[in-house]
Amino acid sequence: MGPGERQAGPAGPAVLAAARWGQLVKLSRRSFPAGEEDAGGAAGAGRYLAACRACGVSPASGLLRRAAGPALSLRHRGLGPRGAKALAFSLMVDTSILTLDLSDNGLLGEGAAAIAEMLKENSSVTAVDLSDNQLGLEGAKAFSAMLLENTTILSLQLSGNGFDDQAAQYLADAITANSQVETLDLSYNMFGDRAGEILGVAIAENIGLKELKISWNHFQSQGAVALARGLGANIFLRVLDVSYNGFGNSGAAALGEALQANTVLEELSISNNRISVEGALHMAAGLEKNRTLKRLNMTRNPMQSEGCCGILRALQANSSTGMEILDLPDTPVNRELEERCDALKTLHPNLLLRHGGHTELQRRRQSKVQLQTQPKVVGNSQNPVA
Repeated sequence: MGPGERQAGPAGPAVLAAARWGQLVKLSRRSFPAGEEDAGGAAGAGRYLAACRACGVSPASGLLRRAAGPALSLRHRGLGPRGAKALAFSLMVDTSILTLDLSDNGLLGEGAAAIAEMLKENSSVTAVDLSDNQLGLEGAKAFSAMLLENTTILSLQLSGNGFDDQAAQYLADAITANSQVETLDLSYNMFGDRAGEILGVAIAENIGLKELKISWNHFQSQGAVALARGLGANIFLRVLDVSYNGFGNSGAAALGEALQANTVLEELSISNNRISVEGALHMAAGLEKNRTLKRLNMTRNPMQSEGCCGILRALQANSSTGMEILDLPDTPVNRELEERCDALKTLHPNLLLRHGGHTELQRRRQSKVQLQTQPKVVGNSQNPVA
């Protein structure tokens, strides 16, 4: 039930709360008609205090004490749904706030609806963080509806909100229609394969996103393939993080195909995705033709030395590669892997190659050389024997 809606029968707490919020919205619109916004300050504080009284909540001291500036951060304040409504009322016509961080406040779907309604009216806020607020399906619905109207938000963080496959449909509608949001974080949610199929189509059609974080979800083979195909069709996305999912070899194969077609992606993180030698070789086929990817993170995948060598061979064969930073899993180093690393560094001396998160490969080789050139010491003699 949206703000201000009524239902038959006795009015429960939810109905009364919605009605009270609807009254606040109407009051705000009467007090500040279109074109009569304010820049916060004393007027904004007074409006916030009045809203707190109307909603029956204690004011957030952090808001009242904050120094003037474009950023408002109220993280971990336990605002809850009613606190979110009071805050939303005060921000509806406030033009001084550009970035809003309300992460970890237990807003739930009800609080999300209030913030979403505010963002329909506010045309100044450009960055919003509502991570870890248990927004759920109702929150997904509210923010989807908001994104169909809002044209100013550029960055939106919605990680850790319990979004599932059902919520994905609403979010996908917004991703498809909204061309203003450039950065979207949907990590640490509960998306499965069905969500992957839905979001994959949306990603293919989106014309605004430049960075998408969707790590720590439950995408496996079917959903992973759909997401990868969406990437292949997208011509705007520059940064994609799908780490800590279950892409497996089929997902890696689809990513390899996408990399052959995609000409804009610059950063890709697929760490911890159960990609073995087979999947790594599929990825290598894409890297052999791709010219735009600059950073690739493949750590924590069971690729073994053979898979790592396949990636290195592909980059050696691609004279036009744009790769600048390559992170490979921390696998045992054999002679072929060591030689491949040396050959690639010779071809691309500015490439930063990290093995298991550091440059251990190069350090191991250097230590061997040092050991071979050190003089042998016999007993306690101070005179080394060459």
